[in-house]
Amino acid sequence: MKIVVDTNIIFSALLNTNGTIGDLLFNSESIFEFYSCTYMRYEIEKHWEKLKRISKLSESNLQESKYRVYSKIHFINEELIPGNVWLEAETIVEDIDKDDSDFVALTNYLEANLWTGDKELYNGLRKKGYERAHTTSELLILRQSSI
Repeated sequence: MKIVVDTNIIFSALLNTNGTIGDLLFNSESIFEFYSCTYMRYEIEKHWEKLKRISKLSESNLQESKYRVYSKIHFINEELIPGNVWLEAETIVEDIDKDDSDFVALTNYLEANLWTGDKELYNGLRKKGYERAHTTSELLILRQSSI
């Protein structure tokens, strides 16, 4: 099953690779294939100092964490997504959070599911009948039912 991972999930994984999110990323290879936008890496770099401060990890430990997390994700260049898919995604998220159109567009393009830690995005998408959005708890249930 293809899973698009948003920035919130990556933040959480970087802060605690041994937590539930890390467990899903590192121990679900036979069930999930993880994807994200190349833009997400820019987002991580933009907030790197904040990540270091929150995590209290050294630069090298946080870099190692990033390497481990990124090794589990296939990064897709957003330029590969057709314009009509972008327009549909922008319409879906226009009244939720336009910054998340990348993840919805990639989810639709790959015919995947979106794993998000953003409650506003999740609730907004679900309210619109967008069934492809999942929380960490839902992904755990999906993994368990696939074993």
